[in-house]
Amino acid sequence: MKAILYEKTKSAKELILRDVKKPIPRNHEVLVRIHASSLNALDYRSMHMGIGIPKKRIFGADIVGVVEECGSHASQFKPGDTVLGDISGCGSGGFAEYVSVPEDVLVSKPADVSDETAVALPVAAVTALQAVRDKAAVQPGLQMLIYGASGGVGTYAVQLATYFGAQVTAVCSAQNISEARSLGAREVIDYALEDITASDRKFDRIIAINGTIPLSAYRKILAPHGIYVMVGGSLRQIFTAIFLGPFLSTGSRKFRALTAKPNRKDLGFVMELVAAGELRVVIDRKYPLEQASDAMRYIGEGHARGKVIITM
Repeated sequence: MKAILYEKTKSAKELILRDVKKPIPRNHEVLVRIHASSLNALDYRSMHMGIGIPKKRIFGADIVGVVEECGSHASQFKPGDTVLGDISGCGSGGFAEYVSVPEDVLVSKPADVSDETAVALPVAAVTALQAVRDKAAVQPGLQMLIYGASGGVGTYAVQLATYFGAQVTAVCSAQNISEARSLGAREVIDYALEDITASDRKFDRIIAINGTIPLSAYRKILAPHGIYVMVGGSLRQIFTAIFLGPFLSTGSRKFRALTAKPNRKDLGFVMELVAAGELRVVIDRKYPLEQASDAMRYIGEGHARGKVIITM
């Protein structure tokens, strides 16, 4: 089968199209013929920093495809079923024609949801859900600031915060302002024109996605009883949030860092919202499998508007 392998030399880190052995499903695994995958910031960070590289050197946490074969003890799906899931917890492998994974990481895809729409959900939408609903404990009427509202996670965070009743102020670049408004943001700020952290405004909830602004700046605009949630970012930012968060969480204000985890129930929930028309998937670009390296390079530039899809 064809697969995109991570290869590191003394001078470069590359993604190369190779022929590799087709996997065989064991026990509770199913073999999925992949229709599409999608890229996430975690893929680029792993490749760029050289840490967290998948054991088989094949990136791709999000997959959608058709079950082709079942292991001897697999019982939840049958050949011909269309499934999707976040396979980051079992080695990734989405940038390939086939993957064999435990069946309990997958869910069924509704027939009326396209493959490309479905594969944009597992990591990004579930991360946004866990940030907004769980870590930020969103409630109707709260003033919520979402900094980094135009990327894969950000586009979902704006919609989910609005769905749960928050009044959303989104921060993004000028070219994404109209998109953020269409997703439900009550107010949209161009970060190049206005530094929201230098204002005298207060927000009940703040979600910072892959941002560069220090925690001390966010602390100035976090309301009493407010909650700040960091989603992604550089290793330095993440460690700062983890280690300094408890010290900054004085009184009733809380500083939290999200470590999103694959969750079938959460994936099923966001899929239901998509099927019902309550959640819209924003897709920026699509690349064929052989151009996965170009797709990764584009993600690394940090200007993706929504999701970037890999098609087989």
